[in-house]
Amino acid sequence: MIVLGLLLIVLAGATVIAVSWDETAASTTTATFTVFDRVIQLTQLELFFAGVATGAVLLLGLGIMFAGMRRSSAHRRRLRTSRAEARDRVIRLEEEKRELERKLEATPATPAAPAAPVVDRDRDGVDDRAEDTAPHPRVEVPRQPSTDQLVAGRHGRPDHH
Repeated sequence: MIVLGLLLIVLAGATVIAVSWDETAASTTTATFTVFDRVIQLTQLELFFAGVATGAVLLLGLGIMFAGMRRSSAHRRRLRTSRAEARDRVIRLEEEKRELERKLEATPATPAAPAAPVVDRDRDGVDDRAEDTAPHPRVEVPRQPSTDQLVAGRHGRPDHH
């Protein structure tokens, strides 16, 4: 690949030299083109360099296109691999499920002993049935006079109905 690239560079250089040495053809012969109602006259050397520029743009476009194709191909390959792994994982999980169902059907069903109810209403980690259930003594807090009033509340304002 590298040898082919070097060969093309040498060939292009030789062509540039051959076209530029032909001064009689380069200076006397002109080509006339009409593009969008404009007349363009190019000498043989100018026409050659226009072709070189067009070829360079073509090669650049082809390079970009092939790079995109490689990238797209790699993306599809990764996606295909990912889907295959997911499919294998699902198959493996379904096999495990069937195996567990077979084991469940094969084991004799023994009734489970009912568990003793645990009562812990206050969630302190102690069974409430063992605690003293007498009512707790009520603690009275003396009411203190307050001069503060709520701004949005109804304290200190008469009720309007």
